[in-house]
Amino acid sequence: MSERFKKIFILLSVVVPFVLYCLYYYSMVIKDAPYKFTEFESMQFQYGTADSMMNKYDSKTGDYQYLNAHDSLIKKHLRLTKNDLLYLHRKAAELGFWDFPSNEVSKHDSVDVSGAKPPHYYIAFNYKRKSKKVLFDAAYDGPQKLVDANLQLVKEIQKILEEAEARQKK
Repeated sequence: MSERFKKIFILLSVVVPFVLYCLYYYSMVIKDAPYKFTEFESMQFQYGTADSMMNKYDSKTGDYQYLNAHDSLIKKHLRLTKNDLLYLHRKAAELGFWDFPSNEVSKHDSVDVSGAKPPHYYIAFNYKRKSKKVLFDAAYDGPQKLVDANLQLVKEIQKILEEAEARQKK
C-alpha cells in the first residue's frame, strides 16, 4: 500500500463521516431550537414595586400603560415593529435569557437608601411551542453576571418602548 493510498483511505473512512455527522447533528439542533423567532407570538413586560406592577406592555394587544413623572397613569396603544421584536429576541438570546431561572426574587424584603422598595420586573417571551417567563427583583442577591444581564435586558426593552413611542408621536 502506498502512502498516498493510506492518506486517502483515512480521509474517506474517518474524516468524511465525521464531517457528515457533524453537519447532520448541528442542522437538527438548529432546526429544533426551542426559541425561534419564526414561532414568536408575543412579549409581555411589567415593572413596578412588588405589590403594584402598574407599568405594563403587551405586544400582542399593543396595550401600554405606565406611571409618568407626576404619578399619573398613562394608557396608550403602542405597536412594536417586527424589527423591534426581532432585536429584543436576539438581545434576549445574546444575554442568555432562555437559561435564566424563572424566579429571581430576593428572599428577604429589602429597601434602598431612600427607603423605597426595589422594582420588580416581569418579562415573558411567548412562542408557539414554548414560553419563557422571568420575575426579577432589582435587589436579587444571585450571581452578579445574572443580575447585570437582567438589568441590561430591561434597559433594552425600555429603550425600544421609548423609541416606539417617539415614532408614534411623529
